[in-house]
Amino acid sequence: MTYRQSYSDLMFGDYTLSADKKKLELQYIYNLLCTPSRYSTGLPPERFPLIIKNSVCFGVYYQGKQVGFSRVITDYSEFASLWDVFIDEEHRGRGVGKALMAYLFAHPYLQGIFRWFLMTEDAHGLYQKYGFKTEAYNPYVMMKVNTSV
Repeated sequence: MTYRQSYSDLMFGDYTLSADKKKLELQYIYNLLCTPSRYSTGLPPERFPLIIKNSVCFGVYYQGKQVGFSRVITDYSEFASLWDVFIDEEHRGRGVGKALMAYLFAHPYLQGIFRWFLMTEDAHGLYQKYGFKTEAYNPYVMMKVNTSV
């Protein structure tokens, strides 16, 4: 199956949300995902290009600068795993993360996914708004099952 359908950018106030990988600021994402921090375990730099290549990626931009990112790993049918949902701290509290989530879930490649997964330490409330539930066996794992698919 080849996916060629484009997905238009979305304006949210002064922010642009995009699924165009050509717009991604790779150094910004590398610093988020590969530099050891609270949000990363220090992924080796040589593996970084595979993250972008093998994910459906989403960028958030403010005045032309990337200020947010997320990605989805999926088989486009049975499962999708949501990773790296991130908005720079100075842009939080403005609804940008919620806009990113809505934009992500509306992507045509991700329609009809049966089971969604994610892991979070502290954003359970945000993801519960999108139908995710905490798994009893691990409080960091959340799952959303679309029974209408």
